[in-house]
Amino acid sequence: MAAPIGDMFSLCVDSSKVSSYVEVRTIDKIKGKGLFAKKPIRKGETIFIERPLVSAQFLWNALYKYRACEYCLRSLETAEENARRLSGNPSLILPHPEQCRVRKELHQMCPQCQVMYCSSECRQAALDQYHRTLCLGLSQEDPEHPINKLQDAWRNMHFPPETSSIVLMARMVATVKQARNKGHWLNLFSQFCSRTANEEEEIAHKLLGEKFQGQLALLRNLFTTALYDDHLNRWFTPEGFLSLFALVGTNGQGIGTSSLSQWVHGCDALELPRQQREQLDAFIDQLYKDIERETGDFLNCEGSGLFLLQSSCNHSCVPNAEASFPDNNFLLHLTALSDISPGEEVCISYLDCCQRERSRHSRHKILRENYLFQCSCPRCMAQADEPDLTSEEEDDDGEGEGETEGDEAEDEMTDV
Repeated sequence: MAAPIGDMFSLCVDSSKVSSYVEVRTIDKIKGKGLFAKKPIRKGETIFIERPLVSAQFLWNALYKYRACEYCLRSLETAEENARRLSGNPSLILPHPEQCRVRKELHQMCPQCQVMYCSSECRQAALDQYHRTLCLGLSQEDPEHPINKLQDAWRNMHFPPETSSIVLMARMVATVKQARNKGHWLNLFSQFCSRTANEEEEIAHKLLGEKFQGQLALLRNLFTTALYDDHLNRWFTPEGFLSLFALVGTNGQGIGTSSLSQWVHGCDALELPRQQREQLDAFIDQLYKDIERETGDFLNCEGSGLFLLQSSCNHSCVPNAEASFPDNNFLLHLTALSDISPGEEVCISYLDCCQRERSRHSRHKILRENYLFQCSCPRCMAQADEPDLTSEEEDDDGEGEGETEGDEAEDEMTDV
């Protein structure tokens, strides 16, 4: 079993010393910070491992019974339980059960509100950081409790698939409220970009415009009722709330955990006779086909977190690094996708694989509306002469965020 999270990795406060591989540098007023290699990094190397300042499971994800640790987001289902639920086959038996690393005997519940943790270490860490403030106690199912009303309003405004969470904002507030050194945490949170618009390029976040003023005002009022604190009064003003909203929306890194995925990786690493290997691979292939038919693409316990070092990574449509969560918890592993030379900027993609395949115009639309910048990566520069039109194929397929989700946002607050 892995060592407790608190013993493995500490929060990286001094970003100039967080890794022997990289350092944070200021670039300019528009880009702000960037992450640069200090020495050669080879393709496949882990550049750093980072834990978030705060993280939270998405509310819809939890409602759909994707069970995750309230603190580290580790999947609480065994790989077999996970596979049975996702495939709709309650009698499914997974081979090689020893490859499942979920230890249910270590799980603990908050005695007041009954939320679940994967270990006593996570329960204590949550209690020490924010849970004393956010624990609902016997009001867990009370729809009139201020925190429940806030979460319900968020779900009604922000339908799945979620990309951010009001819970992250609540945990930021609760963290500062419980902290002995409030200035320390305020300084950490202040290092994230919280612009609601890019004045230099006249770009505003698509969900902070006039058509959402009513929804934003309702969220702010509920947020204030549930969590107001004098030390954080600026976060509860109209301008401060929008900045906090933008901070979470533009810096939140998606987190996906899966006990089934971890089991599959364990099975892939097994040394087996050829026939057994072929049988196991065929079993796993069929399992994923069954899951796709039953559940679709929503395989993981999903949430988001604020990672101080990862947030310094700028975007490229041809990234040289990517984030992943192989430990089935919130620990982010940044891995090199290609060789990186000393002095070269380390970039990730803010777009998923499908979005990266869209036209330059569509990619720019997504990035402008959600992240407030105009991409000038090598790929975009090479495609600069392309017409600023979305292809007919993209318009017709109705997939991706470039065109369709902007239209959906006219009616509902989705994809912050």
